[in-house]
Amino acid sequence: MVLSSCSSAPATPASTSSPSGNETGAASPAAVSGNRFTIGIAMPTKSSARWIADGENMVKYFTEAGYATDLQYAEDDVPNQVSQIENMITKGVNALVIAAIDNKSLSEVLQTAKDKNILVIAYDRLIRDTPNVDYYATFDNFQVGVLQAQYIEQALGLKEGKGPFNIELFAGSPDDNNTYFFFNGAMSILQPYIDKGQLVVQSGQTSVDKVATLRWDGATAQARMDNLLSAYYTDKRLDAVLSPYDGISIGIISSLKGVGYGTPDQPMPVITGQDAEIPSIKAILAGEQSQTVFKDTRELAKVTVQMVDAALNGKEVPINDTKTYDNGVKVVPSQLLVPVSVDKNNWEKVLVESGYYTKEQITQ
Repeated sequence: MVLSSCSSAPATPASTSSPSGNETGAASPAAVSGNRFTIGIAMPTKSSARWIADGENMVKYFTEAGYATDLQYAEDDVPNQVSQIENMITKGVNALVIAAIDNKSLSEVLQTAKDKNILVIAYDRLIRDTPNVDYYATFDNFQVGVLQAQYIEQALGLKEGKGPFNIELFAGSPDDNNTYFFFNGAMSILQPYIDKGQLVVQSGQTSVDKVATLRWDGATAQARMDNLLSAYYTDKRLDAVLSPYDGISIGIISSLKGVGYGTPDQPMPVITGQDAEIPSIKAILAGEQSQTVFKDTRELAKVTVQMVDAALNGKEVPINDTKTYDNGVKVVPSQLLVPVSVDKNNWEKVLVESGYYTKEQITQ
């Protein structure tokens, strides 16, 4: 998913490193001698730790499998990403792995790829409105939203009939297909409580078009939270915030702290997140953020490499979903991985014992 963090320097998971040691992530000639395939990897931005990890992991696993790679980051600039993909096609890549910035901006360049028989894998973000996407590698994005909402449901005791509680809703970027899966998954849990009056959205903003956050930007989320607090919560407590991503959560937390939340007299609301970025894990341990959803990018990179390798070598491509991801032109065959909810009780087991982070990265 676009994920633009408002946190400080991104931290890369402990187990990942670029085997090439260069800016583009291109593999050294010795690592790919004798292999005829080159893979173009188009990532959205380096402003989020997860995308850095995604890119480095794919370079690592493609290199180990004997492929050359060309890794490029577009820094959330759509024309830049289109240009990077055009250059990869011109240089003769055999496959493209693309995490799109704008899910509807690539139709023309992907037609060029199709004309040259280049395999196209949509990576973690569905590319829409084109028939020229061969496969999709991602997590169960609807379930991500379900996990976030279930955490709110449990933390507030909604199943036990407690309430009413005040909640505000945030969603991701409107040009990212995942935004709608995350939000719909969350609302499948939260909407019945809103309908019953156990959850109250004081702003009345409950549709994805009203609560979306362009480019997943933390500063944009902070500004919206500032406005919500001043308009609707000067004499009311905010009890929960549905946040779809850690960078947005950090922005929300900054806004809340600015009006006195995060003290013994006024504790933080329940705040969700996604991607298990280090600033948010630290915020969870500090009692500021409540939860995040971990998506192991190492596993997604491995699955993507397996899909590309199978397709380029005429083997059966591993997929487990042929119904869910309609991009407006076709249903894209997909491989879905399982997300995991993380909070103060299981962060060490999920993130440290798995080798994704070292404990020192979190606690120092």
